[in-house]
Amino acid sequence: MKVKYGISAINWVNEDILEMGDHYTAEEVLADMSALGFEGTEFCRKFPRDPSALQKLLSGYNMVLTSQWKSVHFSDPSRRAGELAAFRAHADFLKAMGCGHVVTCETGNAFEDLTKNTVRVDPLNDDQWKHMVDGLHEAGRYCKELGMKLVYHYHGETVVESGEEIQRLMESTDPDLVYMLYDTGHAYFGGSDPLNILRKYYDRIPYIHLKDIRQEVLEAKRASGLRFREAVRQGVFTVPGDGCIDFAPIFAELKERGYEGWMIIEAEQDPQVANPVEYARKAREYLAGITAE
Repeated sequence: MKVKYGISAINWVNEDILEMGDHYTAEEVLADMSALGFEGTEFCRKFPRDPSALQKLLSGYNMVLTSQWKSVHFSDPSRRAGELAAFRAHADFLKAMGCGHVVTCETGNAFEDLTKNTVRVDPLNDDQWKHMVDGLHEAGRYCKELGMKLVYHYHGETVVESGEEIQRLMESTDPDLVYMLYDTGHAYFGGSDPLNILRKYYDRIPYIHLKDIRQEVLEAKRASGLRFREAVRQGVFTVPGDGCIDFAPIFAELKERGYEGWMIIEAEQDPQVANPVEYARKAREYLAGITAE
């Protein structure tokens, strides 16, 4: 397959749980990635925001930026103008960095009250769904004008998590404006078979996250009702080959379909518990093995 392997900086520096990996510098993270043979990474809170400074930093390690997450609240029409303005600025930054994709996720009704111990994400009503879809279309149209693609990231503890919600989103959106970020770990986390998601929506998938799941932690999370961030702290995610997902049929499907594009290895783990370099190496060895087969 003509794919490019990248790795997310979140394996070193968590974007939401600030104490996890905060001791790393941008230079340390990039040096590790480059030494491991990766070609690209997504934005990290340790990176400079100025495009010229970031380009210089990345090029020093033979790395490129592939994308960056963008939370949106399009489901709330009162926030539409501000949300779209922020999205356009975000897309402009990624365009300046040479990226082709804007990772986008609706976080209305989610990730709001971090003081709660248990998760309760209220589903969107029909009006909220319509507002979200309309906002995604506007944002996707702007990406298209820039020669980029909006890739929607279904995600644990958000309003698009389950297979039914993913299906509704795909059926409700214009395939020329809204694409899918295929994330193996979040598909499984949300109760779907990652292989089925891939087969069903392959034509909408231009960008991939490779992430594995520790089944026992996921089951404990579901039984206790703990929030997403607490499940991350407890190690629900890991690199491909270290969890319960079988990536061999997934890669066989991608090869048969002729996938070309980025594959970003992710594992939101505590770097003090799971050394990022060791786990990244483990993932590369596992993926090399199944692709050779």
